[in-house]
Amino acid sequence: MALLRSRYKYKDFGLLILRLGIGWMFILHGWPKLTGGSETWVQIGSNMKLLGIDFMPVFWGFMAGFAEVVGGALIMLGFFYRIACALLVVTLFVAALRHMTAGEGFMGYSHALEAAILFFSLLFIGPGNYSLDKAIFPNKKDRRLY
Repeated sequence: MALLRSRYKYKDFGLLILRLGIGWMFILHGWPKLTGGSETWVQIGSNMKLLGIDFMPVFWGFMAGFAEVVGGALIMLGFFYRIACALLVVTLFVAALRHMTAGEGFMGYSHALEAAILFFSLLFIGPGNYSLDKAIFPNKKDRRLY
């Protein structure tokens, strides 16, 4: 049965669909945080106290929105992909920790934890062939000798 063979000819196309969908959702999710202003940033950034970081909550709150919006766009483009994944892993880990410590239960923290696991996995998988990283920073084996 051809369907059960493990050739996965379309894995790069699948990664592209995943990158576009997840990236767009994180842009939409982070936009209110990024444009919320200093009151929103202080509220979000104060969650860093859970990690023992109690200074500059405005900066940390802004960075959470920035990581989601700009990170989502970079994920979509497949550009500086691993850096964007790493920023999103940290952001979502803090979000999951905040929901856990607030006593919201599994349903409260599961979305952030699932997304953190997703981006942590994508950090190792890479963006695939249909990405700017692949076009701009080819591997040695992909470079042509002129």
